[in-house]
Amino acid sequence: MGAAVEAPLQLLSPAREGEGKRALVTGLAGFTGRYVAQELRAAGYRVFGTSVPGHEAGEDMLPVDLTDRAAVAAAVQRVRPDVVVHLAAIAFVGHADIEQIYRVNVVGTRNLLEALAASPHRPSAVLLASSANIYGNAELPVLDEDVKPSPANDYAVSKLSMEYMARLWMDRLPVIITRPFNYTGVGQHENFLLPKIVSHFRRKAAEIELGNLHVWRDFSDVRMVAAAYRALLAGAPAGRAYNICSGTGYSLGEALDMMNRIAGYEIAVRVNPAFVRANEVVRLVGDNSRLAAAVGGIAPVPLEQTLRWMYEA
Repeated sequence: MGAAVEAPLQLLSPAREGEGKRALVTGLAGFTGRYVAQELRAAGYRVFGTSVPGHEAGEDMLPVDLTDRAAVAAAVQRVRPDVVVHLAAIAFVGHADIEQIYRVNVVGTRNLLEALAASPHRPSAVLLASSANIYGNAELPVLDEDVKPSPANDYAVSKLSMEYMARLWMDRLPVIITRPFNYTGVGQHENFLLPKIVSHFRRKAAEIELGNLHVWRDFSDVRMVAAAYRALLAGAPAGRAYNICSGTGYSLGEALDMMNRIAGYEIAVRVNPAFVRANEVVRLVGDNSRLAAAVGGIAPVPLEQTLRWMYEA
């Protein structure tokens, strides 16, 4: 989707810490990648990216299959990145090809780390995007990074496996692991919950089919997530995991009420049993104090402001 990207949010002073440096962002053409690219370019980096072969390509956009070890090594040697943001992954929990989830999310990440470790040009920071889904149904009101993982689906298991695998490389690479909670914004695909809801309101639909209504999520704005990633690259606090979250939980009902106010009408909600996932994580709300300590403070965007941005885009 060619949606416009607004000016990036700043977590630290807007100094151009990337001036003269090269950034490699895997999955650059994806939803998060576009915002991360804008954030890094604003900080002075020249941004290179990878995309799935057969999709977007160009001088700074390399078609790379992450499961192709040689292709990944060639891309790293060509870019010689100073910093790396690894976003490329199968990110949809309901993805039908389970084998592909593990191949891309675990083996693909290992191929990247192997190539970076073998490169004569050592990056100052390698940020790997994991997921808060690794916490599963932890049954705690707020989750910090020390909560014992309890993944409840294959996507979450793949991300936790990626984290464990990445620790094998931490003596050779400055690896930073991020665990983003739910986030959204203009350009996210409608198979994700909030974009689906916003889309229904934008076309004035009379009703919407949803799954389990009794869930609570920590929703962040994608622009804040991109700014947090940039700040972590600048600070390079290697060897630890960081929750990327707002610290505030919203029920699905609260999100619907916000959209009712924004759109000026109330949509009828019908629960479709086919949309109710087995092992649904009921509550997923994060503690962002470790991130705030590392990057010097966070100013989360209120969810209603993000939804309005999406609705009016």
